[in-house]
Amino acid sequence: MTLLNRRFVALTAIFVCLSALWQSTLGQTKPTLAQLRGQITEELAKQRGVFAVAFKDLSTGQALMIREHDVFHAASTMKTPVMIEIYKQAAQRQLSLTDSIPIKIEFKSIVDGSPYSLSARNDSDTAIYKQVGTKRTLASLVYDMIILSSNLATNLVIEQADAQKVTQTMRELGAKDIQVRRGVEDSKAFAQGLNNTTTAYDLMVIFEKMAKGQVVSPEASNAMIKVLLDQRFNSKIPAKLPKEVKVAHKTGSIVGVSHDSGIVFLPDGRKYVLVLLSKDLKDDQAAENTLSTVSEMIYNYVKD
Repeated sequence: MTLLNRRFVALTAIFVCLSALWQSTLGQTKPTLAQLRGQITEELAKQRGVFAVAFKDLSTGQALMIREHDVFHAASTMKTPVMIEIYKQAAQRQLSLTDSIPIKIEFKSIVDGSPYSLSARNDSDTAIYKQVGTKRTLASLVYDMIILSSNLATNLVIEQADAQKVTQTMRELGAKDIQVRRGVEDSKAFAQGLNNTTTAYDLMVIFEKMAKGQVVSPEASNAMIKVLLDQRFNSKIPAKLPKEVKVAHKTGSIVGVSHDSGIVFLPDGRKYVLVLLSKDLKDDQAAENTLSTVSEMIYNYVKD
């Protein structure tokens, strides 16, 4: 082979490699928001159930919504509105986060005032039941309500906050459909359909305002975000994200229902709000994996 032919072959090989690289790069072009929505819809369709998504990039204002106004059983996502009400009343000096709260397990049904009790068997936080008869600060109960999703702490905190006031505060924040009616394990209320409910859109509204320091005050918003960052249940929004990405969030799960909602903080300072709700699930574990995949898809869209 002559020198000229060898050079021709080498140049051809380089061209082929560059062409392949160009084609590969072209195939990885960032999707449009509409394309992303389609990809997410396809991913959700792999599972039997009803799903809602509310995403908003707080740097660009871009938003993606799927069934954002559908009503879902709130499960433990209602604990974020309860925390907000406590911080609001603390700012108004109606109560103090240092108040000492007696630990008890008996509460009154919103239906008729009849008593019902909570049990460690049905709670993600069992340690608090060993403290019955003692006292805890309101701040520590709010913390456990969020990071451990403690049902007993939640009921104790709601007694201080007043469920009706929680809902009214949600209205003031622009969340028009969230309903916080009661504490946890009120079986009489459940039987009558008196449940805490939410929409993906409403949760997005309150988390966006919190991220912007507009819930109660910048100081209170930052304090609540700090609590949410300590969340112990991380199998949905954060599960498939890089470790350097921080998520201030609150989950919620009961049989056939799996939620996550919060603020995602990128290392470069950008942040976005993401709410993932689901109901009528046939396979809770598989649906949870799907929700974490959707979260990953949105992260990949934002980071590029």
